[in-house]
Formats: sequence, C-alpha cells, structure tokens
Amino acid sequence: MTAGDLPLNRPNGQSSPSDALTTLSPVLRDAFWRGAAEFVGTFALVFVGAGAVLAAGPLPESGIVAIAFASGLAMAVMVSAVGHISGGHFNPAVTLGFLVTGRLAPVLAVIYWIFQLAAAVAAAALLRWIFPSDSEGSLGAPALGPSIQPEAGLVIEAILTFFLVWVFFASTADPRGTFKSIAGLAIGFTVTMGILMGGVLTGAAMNPARAFGPELIANQWDDFWIWYVGPLAGGVIAAVTYEMLYLRPLGPGVVGPPETGVEEPRPGDTALS
Repeated sequence: MTAGDLPLNRPNGQSSPSDALTTLSPVLRDAFWRGAAEFVGTFALVFVGAGAVLAAGPLPESGIVAIAFASGLAMAVMVSAVGHISGGHFNPAVTLGFLVTGRLAPVLAVIYWIFQLAAAVAAAALLRWIFPSDSEGSLGAPALGPSIQPEAGLVIEAILTFFLVWVFFASTADPRGTFKSIAGLAIGFTVTMGILMGGVLTGAAMNPARAFGPELIANQWDDFWIWYVGPLAGGVIAAVTYEMLYLRPLGPGVVGPPETGVEEPRPGDTALS
C-alpha cells in the first residue's frame, strides 16, 4: 500500500500524523513568537545593563546612578513594548514565579528560559567584541562588594528579586493592576531601585540571565550560585505570597472614586476586607 492509498478518515476519531502536525504548528509558532519577544527584551536588558557597567570604567560604583537608570529604562521600555506578547519577563526568576503559580505552561516556561539565556549570552558576546580587551574585565558580571559575605549577598539578591517579582504580579498578573498604563514604568523603576541599593554590594542582578551571559563569556564564576539561588528563591516566594494573599480569591476590593463603580471603603475597612 502506498501513501496515496492510506484512508483519509481514521476510525474512532483518530487523526493522522499530518493532522497532528497541523494542530501543533500554531502552538509552536505562538511559542516562538513569545520566545522571540523574550529574546529581544533580555538581550536589551543585558546589553544595556552590562554595557553601562563597562562604560563606567574600572570603578563602576562611581557610575551606579547611570547603571541603575540604564538598566531600569531598558526594562521599562521593553516591558512596555512586548509585554502584551510574552508578559515581558526577561528574567528566569520571573518566569519561574509564573510557572509555580500555574500562570504559565511548563513547556512555555522552558522555551522562555532557553530564549532568555541565549539572549544573555549573545549580548555578552557582542559586548566582548565591542569593548577593548583592557576594559572588558568580567563583562559586567555581578560581583560581591569587598565587605559582603556570600550569605549576605544571597539574602540581598533574594530580597531585591522579591520586590521585582512582587511588582510584576501586582501590575501584570493582578487584573486590577496597571498593565495597560504604567506596568512597564513600575517594573523598570523597581530594577533601578534595586541597583541603587544593591549595585555596589552584589551587582543587583536580580536575574539569573543577567548574571549568566557575562559569566559564561568572561568565564567569571566566583560565587556564581548567589545570582541563581537568590533570585530564584526570592522570585518564588514573592509569586506564591502574592498569589495566595491577593489572587486566590481575588481581594481586597479596589479603592477608587465613585465613578469607577467601586465604593470607597471607610478607614480601616480595606485591611479587613
């Protein structure tokens, strides 16, 4: 029997392999589109963030404000640009938070991680090509400050990432949030805030991809686990906490003026609702 002799209709509702591929194709295409958005956003974050560190010279702490705002602006712009496509994670810790709360399919989470890490490596490789060899150093890879112990660095990265993922959930996962208006700005400012506080202490990566790209290309692995364990743990804690407190069930009621259709509670009622 040749291929042309195969029956088109399968008994008991069975589909042919070609039918399965036809069904799968839109799924793969959708996953690729979302992954591509994650790639561009993560690339921008690492290229601009690590590039700002390199541009600051041998003493990046002197340019910490510029580094903080460069990273925050990159995040804000890219979340605003492609947040409607992929959610604008650009960070494996954020993706893990959405995965553990059931807000992202496992297959899509893996695709996001692949694109995020690949983008970070590509950005770091391009920075190595752009900057002179004598100024490359660790290619902007995060590092502990002189007086910071690894345990303290781990806690700092976990707390700063907690804030970041908390803001992600409050502004994008919460239907009462600000996704269509200022979510990108809020998320970008959170990155800026974190770097202003922790940049000289741990580098304030708050993002395993932001650490992985420069570490791999520069072969800089001192205390590398801090920038993976800390952000991933902080992100999961923030995601689960926000999910359980405010999204399951949805509450408390939004506070707003009468024209919004939401009744303004009396002082003290919000905490009890």
